Amino acid sequence: MVTDTALEAELRELAGSVPDPELPVVTLSELGVLRDLHVLGPGRVEVELTPTYSGCPAIETMSSDIERVLHDHGIPEVEVRTVLSPPWTTDAISAEGRRKLAEFGVAPPRPTASGSVALRLAIRCPHCGSTDTTLLSRFSSTACKALRRCESCREPFDHFKEL
Repeated sequence: MVTDTALEAELRELAGSVPDPELPVVTLSELGVLRDLHVLGPGRVEVELTPTYSGCPAIETMSSDIERVLHDHGIPEVEVRTVLSPPWTTDAISAEGRRKLAEFGVAPPRPTASGSVALRLAIRCPHCGSTDTTLLSRFSSTACKALRRCESCREPFDHFKEL
């Protein structure tokens, strides 16, 4: 017999394995936008998502991808709710997600300092590791990323902005 807790964990893992539509190298779980999942009854599931920012255009795609994955797993009724409080921050990105972003060529966000000033202010190039980088544009392919260039290897790269 599968308990609701075990079923919730299994379904949370399935929903969390959905790739982010804008950064398919990381999953929704690794990005930290999958907040929770509840089994409401037989064949009924509620999923809570928090977008990286309130105007994120990918939230609808994330929702439909989660619905599809859970429907394919035999869950007929899936409700995906957008939860804005507490707001998502870049601290929600897992260590594995940060590693995958860097490997993909996107400089991961620096951890935010709670109550103190961060000492590591430089943004490291994901290609060569240099901290000699220049901001080219505050916005890149998506609003949550900035476009930078490494002055050492001269390669452009996205930087996931800290929030």
